[in-house]
Amino acid sequence: MLVWAIVAFLILLIPLTAIIIDSQLGQALANRISGGVVTESGVQDRLEKLEAEMRYLSESVESLTEEAEFVRSLVEGKQEPPALESGD
Repeated sequence: MLVWAIVAFLILLIPLTAIIIDSQLGQALANRISGGVVTESGVQDRLEKLEAEMRYLSESVESLTEEAEFVRSLVEGKQEPPALESGD
């Protein structure tokens, strides 16, 4: 009985392995193992995306810092809330 279970497992393992190897994950893993070819244009594109993301995150952090300082000053009573314009 154990032998049949092992055989059935191996029979099911073969197509699953083929699916994984043929997938993008399998190809990425194969490239990583083989020391995949990294093109300079690919690295440059990735670097530009990372720099854009860093700019966005820096601006977001700066905005949140300013908002937190404003709210803190309102809570501490150091600054009056800005007056709203009349709806004339």
